[in-house]
Amino acid sequence: MTLLILIIVLALIFDFINGFHDAANSIATVVITKVLTPMQAILWAAFFNFVAYFIAKYILGEFGISDTISKIINSDYFSNLGTNPSLIIIAAMVAAITWNLLTWKLGIPSSSSHTLIGGLAGAALAAANFDFTSINSPIIIKIILFIFLAPIIGMLAGNLITVITMHAFKNVRPAKAESWFKRLQLVSSAMLSISHGLNDSQKVMGVITFALIANQTQIAHADMSHWFMNDFFHWKQLLITSNSKDIHDWVPLACFSAIALGTMGGGWKILKTMGNKITKITPLEGFTAQTASAITLFFTEHIKMPVSTTHVITGSIIGVGVTKRVSAVRWGVTINLLWAWILTIPVSALLAALFYSLIKLVVN
Repeated sequence: MTLLILIIVLALIFDFINGFHDAANSIATVVITKVLTPMQAILWAAFFNFVAYFIAKYILGEFGISDTISKIINSDYFSNLGTNPSLIIIAAMVAAITWNLLTWKLGIPSSSSHTLIGGLAGAALAAANFDFTSINSPIIIKIILFIFLAPIIGMLAGNLITVITMHAFKNVRPAKAESWFKRLQLVSSAMLSISHGLNDSQKVMGVITFALIANQTQIAHADMSHWFMNDFFHWKQLLITSNSKDIHDWVPLACFSAIALGTMGGGWKILKTMGNKITKITPLEGFTAQTASAITLFFTEHIKMPVSTTHVITGSIIGVGVTKRVSAVRWGVTINLLWAWILTIPVSALLAALFYSLIKLVVN
């Protein structure tokens, strides 16, 4: 039970860090174009991050991405091997938190999602002596494929929506159009924050759900009589989880709350990269980039594919910049970002493998 509690705490810490690490993704353009002050933008984004929970539960009726993440590690493999999967998840979470904090400190908009996925895969492989049947390779291959597909889809959507929007408003006076698009950016920013919440909160839900399923035997035999207000809360009932779709309400509520609170923490270094260094952004371009990103993320949530919000918004901003001219995009910065994206999964996997080895030494 102690390890399970540690996993839940680490997962929510990661979710909180994910919030302030990725906060710039949904508010960069709305701040750079001076539609909202940084503090107003953060509160706006945090609110809609949490609104995403109600959309997932009461409108979509499912948490599909959570289900995908919970299946990255082959739990049957480790149960047959007699290995404690809790140690794998702890190593993965520590590695993911470490990489997220490092890239945040350096102002690199890397993917929190891929950090988590790399950590889970790396720790599992280390525990299985690098037997690839210990992980769900088809799911991981699809996720890796979307490292490239997600920003491309975002770029194409950003380019197309910008061209259509510019054509539709070509006869409107520039000052009037700018005023309209400053207001519309509030809508597009809200949409992007909702899609960010839908995607990223569910990834941590998947980790907690996997941990709950993996620890069902220990939960069933645990003595909960000494737990605080046990008679009122019935802790065992809140922890018993039969499958990845049988999720208690406290899990998504905790995850969506953590990412919303993390968003309120901000992410100013990454905001500068996302808002200014890739290409200059106007209110119209901010609106189209955010709209393209939101549509892309809603699509990937629909197909239950965990993608990087960072990759999508970067691709959308590039697509918007290209509509002016190819040279409007600072390709040097973009190439550096691409390298960070490519390296995130393998570096996180190596870190997780290292942490797992260290944890095993301590446990043994």
